[in-house]
Amino acid sequence: MNPGIGLMKRRLEKEKDVIALAVSVMEKKYEIKPVNIKTLETKYDGDAGDWYVALGWNEKKAIIQMDSVLGTITEIKEI
Repeated sequence: MNPGIGLMKRRLEKEKDVIALAVSVMEKKYEIKPVNIKTLETKYDGDAGDWYVALGWNEKKAIIQMDSVLGTITEIKEI
C-alpha cells in the first residue's frame, strides 16, 4: 500500500501564509497598499480543506476562500 495515497500535503498549512497570500491578491486586484489592509478573521474548514480570510480596508470588506491543498484562491466575495 502506498502511504501517500489519500494523504495530500497542504500547500497552505500556516495561518500566516494564508493571510500573506490573501493580502497579496487584494493588493494586486484592488491596488491597495498592504498597510491599509486589516485581517478581520481567519477560519479553516477541515472537512473541505479550505481557508477563509476576511479582510477589511477603507470602508470595504472581502472574504477570500482558498484551497489549502492546491494553494489557490477559489473565490473572492466583497461584502
